Amino acid sequence: MAKVLDNLNNTRNIGIMAHIDAGKTTTSERILFYTGLTHKIGETHDGTATMDWMDQEQERGITITSAATTTQWKYDNEMYKINLIDTPGHVDFTVEVERSLRVLDGAIATFDAVSGVEPQSETVWRQADKYEVPRICYVNKMDRSGANFFEVVRQIREMLGANPCPIQVPVGAEEKFTGIVDLVTMKSYFWHDETMGADYHVEEIPADLLEEAQEWREKMLESIAECDDVLMAKFFDDPSTITEDEIRVAIRKGTLSMQITPMLCGSSFKNKGVQPLLDSVCAYLPSPMDTPAIEGVDPEDSEKVITRHPSPDEPFCALAFKIATDPFVGRLCFFRVYSGELHAGSYVYNTRSGKKERISRLFQMHSNKQNPKEVIGCGDIGAGVGFKDIRTGDTLCDENHPITLEAMDFPDPVIGISIEPKTQKDIDKLANGLAKLSEEDPTFRVHTDEDSGQTIIEGMGELHLDVLIERLKREFKVECNQGRPQVSYKEAITQTVELREVYKKQSGGRGKFADIIVKVGPADPDFEGSLQFVDEVKGGNIPKEFVPSVQKGFLNSMKNGVLAGFAIDKMKVTLVDGSFHPVDSDQLSFELCARFAFKSASEKARPVLLEPIMKLEVVTPEESMGDVIGDLNKRRGQVEGMESSRSGARIVKAKVPLAEMFGYVTSLRTITSGRATSAMVFDHYAEVSSSIARQVLTECQGRVDLIK
Repeated sequence: MAKVLDNLNNTRNIGIMAHIDAGKTTTSERILFYTGLTHKIGETHDGTATMDWMDQEQERGITITSAATTTQWKYDNEMYKINLIDTPGHVDFTVEVERSLRVLDGAIATFDAVSGVEPQSETVWRQADKYEVPRICYVNKMDRSGANFFEVVRQIREMLGANPCPIQVPVGAEEKFTGIVDLVTMKSYFWHDETMGADYHVEEIPADLLEEAQEWREKMLESIAECDDVLMAKFFDDPSTITEDEIRVAIRKGTLSMQITPMLCGSSFKNKGVQPLLDSVCAYLPSPMDTPAIEGVDPEDSEKVITRHPSPDEPFCALAFKIATDPFVGRLCFFRVYSGELHAGSYVYNTRSGKKERISRLFQMHSNKQNPKEVIGCGDIGAGVGFKDIRTGDTLCDENHPITLEAMDFPDPVIGISIEPKTQKDIDKLANGLAKLSEEDPTFRVHTDEDSGQTIIEGMGELHLDVLIERLKREFKVECNQGRPQVSYKEAITQTVELREVYKKQSGGRGKFADIIVKVGPADPDFEGSLQFVDEVKGGNIPKEFVPSVQKGFLNSMKNGVLAGFAIDKMKVTLVDGSFHPVDSDQLSFELCARFAFKSASEKARPVLLEPIMKLEVVTPEESMGDVIGDLNKRRGQVEGMESSRSGARIVKAKVPLAEMFGYVTSLRTITSGRATSAMVFDHYAEVSSSIARQVLTECQGRVDLIK
């Protein structure tokens, strides 16, 4: 028992998160190499990275799915087990980051030493804040031209609102980057290029760097003193009495409470700085024992809160955070065990489906290879085979001690295209492939258009859908024809109307009767959720058992707005009064009455069309800036700011409707002769002007007459 707990203190569940091209996968590859898990370094740019195992990842040089692996590292004479997840940086695959952060205890936020904080860096940082994941920052690519560690520190403070605390400073920068100074030990580390960075030696700090190192050590002590009262007293009395161990304890304390974010630097590609990064993971990031007990609710009573502590003696409880289809073992479910243990061949209870499932085999993952295990212990991440009905976000638990953990919420898709198989005989293969892909990826949706009968697939961006269509071709052997991309619009109502709706139907036997007076309008600004329902009926004019049916009728109707059947995101319905018939009224009558009331009210409440607006950042040479801005203006873009980057280029920040951004990357290359780059992240939905709304509604045969 004690040994298991000891191991649990020495377990780290961590992820690497960052913007595209900050070097996440390269850093992961170095971690695998230096921990002895691989004997040859894989490279992203020549398609040999272990963690980018999909053909498409190797061809495109990007990470598409988060890959998990388990390795070990010796720190302070103890072995540490590290479960590592390498996540994608591209915004189209944001779901992979979201679900990984949900089950991780700590993260390494990686930044490019030249580009600093980029749009997707902000997105992943906010996701880590949402799940309260402590993190350390690693400023990579210190060997690149224009690298500036201290500028990245400033950006993290100002743009992310964090409290960065450098615990290292670089020795040199750009091509002169040779090593780091450790501010805790006040020693410098230099790597030997000829040994692929596996060997390094420790020296005294070079004389020309001593003053700067002392200045940053002073700042570090000041930051960590605020996290520890004992250290604070020592800091004010005599800072020289503070020991290395006390500093490490205070850094760990500040990191776990998210008061500070330790900052490290290196160049993963040049094999410099990775070993101290691994030491810092063991020293400062939390173990499963440092995380608070996980809370869930009783499946039978959602008001009753249940907690599970990270102990093998507690009843089993785990969260399924990813489903993957493996060609050899079938459907793999990745899960994080929060309490108890899971043995191969045992049964687990799924609280969503209410069914027991037998887990035939268990694996510890190494990228796309599986190492069979007899048991996955508390605090560990593993994968299981044998599930018949499983979805991302399901809670797996002991049948005698059921618990439902908070599910994951995923963003809605913003773009859709129609697809059809090239040959008639592939129809079943396509349906099967789409079903498997949508099971793996909660941000990928498939539906059939009621009017045209076409199959529509929806996702988070053009790249996302490209990758999925490519996977249909490679994994499921289905060739597809595809239509042009369609934006996922939404609808909203902008005025409040009050109306009476009476539903009467008289047939041979019992009739149907419902009468409601409702106020329908926009939801309150601070309301979280979709339908804000208020019941103001007095004196039993509508019996209590019929009120939920009215709510259900409105909620179901919101899936199809009156303009063109796009969903309505939010609205407020107040049930003011009504009446019922003692014989003819029933729940279905009131639900149908609410549906008719929704349609009548929406038509009168000035419905509008909403479109997705993207946050765009373009890095362009100075001489092309005028053309780039002119092009954005043509695309209904609003330029919000321009900055100079350290490499002399200009950064243009803008908000642009997604409808205008199809094929943007190609036209940007043309305008700037291939010298500009862009990054785009979904920002919000905004009302469309009436002229564009008419155009969109005419195309999709919607109710143009309702646009004012």
